[in-house]
Amino acid sequence: MLVVLTRELGLNDELRRWVGARADAVEIPLTTTLYRSMDIVREEVRAGSHFGDFRSLVVTSARTARYAAVCRDALGEAAKVFSVGAATTRALEREGLTVSATSTGTALELAPLITEGPVLVLGAQGGRDDLASALERDRYSPVSVECYRTRGVELDAAATATLSRADVVFIGAPSAWRVARAVVSKEAWILVPGETTRDAVASDHQRVLVGWGEEFERAWGVLTSTSRDVPGSDDS
Repeated sequence: MLVVLTRELGLNDELRRWVGARADAVEIPLTTTLYRSMDIVREEVRAGSHFGDFRSLVVTSARTARYAAVCRDALGEAAKVFSVGAATTRALEREGLTVSATSTGTALELAPLITEGPVLVLGAQGGRDDLASALERDRYSPVSVECYRTRGVELDAAATATLSRADVVFIGAPSAWRVARAVVSKEAWILVPGETTRDAVASDHQRVLVGWGEEFERAWGVLTSTSRDVPGSDDS
C-alpha cells in the first residue's frame, strides 16, 4: 500500500510515525506557506487585547510558533499555552514557552481543557473556526489572529504519477485538496484532520475519513477493512 504525505517538507514527521511500518510512505508537498510580517501580527494581537491580558494562548500549527514571541506582552503572567500537535509543542518549547496541553488531532480537542479567557488563537488564514465558536459559547472571549496562508504548488510529472498511484493520501487543508483533486484515483482513501477539510474533499470524492491524531487508528481500520478494493493492496 502506498501512502502519500502532502504537508510541506519537515511537517510530515507525525503522519509518518502514525503510518509506521504498515505501508510505504512518501512525501509530496502540495502547498507552500506565505507568512505575514511579525509587525502586522503584533499589531493585530494588540488590537484584540482590549479585553485585558489574555489568559490562554492557542497555537494551532508549528508554522505559527514563530509568532508566539511577539505575543508575550499580551499574555497574562499566569497564561496557559495550548498547542495542536507534538511538532507545535516542540517549536513552542524552542521559543521558551511551556505548553500546558497538546492536542493530538484538531484544535477543537483543546476546548474542554481551556478554562480561562480571554483566549488568543494563532492560526492560518481561512482556518477552521470550530474552536473559536466553542470558546465563544463558553464566554471565553476568543480572539483569532491569522499568521499565514497556504497556496497550492504546481506538481511535476514524477509527483503527479506517484500521487495518482496512491492508495491513501493525507490532506491537511482545502488548499492541498485543490491541488490533489484532479490527480488522485477515485479509489484512493483521503485522510483529513477535521470536518472543514472533510467537507471540501467530500464534495467530489467519496472515500474520505477524518483520520488524524486520535482518529487515525479508527480510520486506518476502516480503510484496511476494505483493502480488497484498494488498488495495490495485498488482497487486490
